[in-house]
Amino acid sequence: METNETVSASNPVLPIGYSLVPKGKLANAVTCLEMRERPAGAPSGERPDLSLERMSVPDIATYRQLFRAIGEEWMWVSRLVMSDEELTATLGDPKIEVHVLFSGGKPSGMLELDFRQAGECELVFFGVTNDMIGTGAGRHLMNQVLSIAWAHPIERLWLHTCHFDHPNALTFYRRSGFTPYAFMVEVADDPRVTGVLPRNVAPHIPIIE
Repeated sequence: METNETVSASNPVLPIGYSLVPKGKLANAVTCLEMRERPAGAPSGERPDLSLERMSVPDIATYRQLFRAIGEEWMWVSRLVMSDEELTATLGDPKIEVHVLFSGGKPSGMLELDFRQAGECELVFFGVTNDMIGTGAGRHLMNQVLSIAWAHPIERLWLHTCHFDHPNALTFYRRSGFTPYAFMVEVADDPRVTGVLPRNVAPHIPIIE
């Protein structure tokens, strides 16, 4: 899920203590992480069974299909609720790069980088399909992220993860060289209640109506 780093009147600091979340909503605990320089050391070995291709002109139907395949269990929804026009404009921006990981000719992962903020890169989306988890494909994909992002004139690479994500996600990002710098809480409609996602996905997150 996408997160805005700005605190404002419409996005206030939460009070200390418990805050009740309305039924049909979800409270998402987000951790923001960053790195200020490329980690030292060479990437791990090559993976001839994997290849990475940039979607030069992303087709939104193909993009959404892969987005669902990777993120449905982790409650990725932001690109699914965007209008076709907004998503086409976003992905068509030359400062946004979408790269697809292939295994045996099959789309098996993706990364999306946003360079629209001068001197920075946000890793907006990163993940592999369920059948690739535990195969080392995620580590290979992260090596590609670091190579691509730091080939640009940036001073900061950042991302966010949340408790909806894979339980090893935060540890993975920290081992990759990212440092946590902020916590946020996002309250939003449960996409399984609104019908954006099937009700049986993400069983690790209860539905409360």
